[in-house]
Formats: sequence, C-alpha cells, structure tokens
Amino acid sequence: VRALLTEGTKADCSQAVKLIEGAEYLLADRAYDTNAILSCCEEHEIIPVIPPKRNRKHPRTYDLYRYRHRNAFLWLKRWRGIATRYAASSFLAAVHIRCLALWAGIS
Repeated sequence: VRALLTEGTKADCSQAVKLIEGAEYLLADRAYDTNAILSCCEEHEIIPVIPPKRNRKHPRTYDLYRYRHRNAFLWLKRWRGIATRYAASSFLAAVHIRCLALWAGIS
C-alpha cells in the first residue's frame, strides 16, 4: 500500500500516476477515469479496474467483481484518527500502521 499526502485542495487523481507504478491492478472509482491515468496504466501494463465516467463517448469495460472489493479505504476510514485527520502531523504514519493492522488481521 502506498500513500501520498497533499494539501486538501489538490485533486487526488493528479497524484495517482506517482502511486501506481509497479502495481498489477488499479482499483479506483470514477473520479480516476482520466485519459492520463489510463494511458499510464497501459504504459506500465497495469489493468485498470475503474468504471467509466458517464460522459465517456465510448464506455470501457471493467472487472465488476474486482471493483466491488476495492473497499480498503472504507476500512481505513472506520478508524477515527484517520477519518478525522485528528493527528495531522503523524497522519501518514497512522495510515501505514492501520494498513499493517488490516493486512495482519489484527482489527
């Protein structure tokens, strides 16, 4: 799991290219259905599991089964310290610790 912190006003999809290198799949929601992200996926041989935006003239297909299992962020947000960014100075460390706990099956 990779995480990158940005200011609150920066669009998440503008930072996605930095995070997806080396991945096998990119599981994301419609907001990440941009030509830049899709071309980066193609360049790095990553399979995008992103539903197409409703305004696409030629909708793409995607793996609905994998898409339904993308809820890692839901599990992260259930931890109050992450959902509210309570400890802003150590937020990234909190995300990493929570990911380790989820991976290890601790909580």
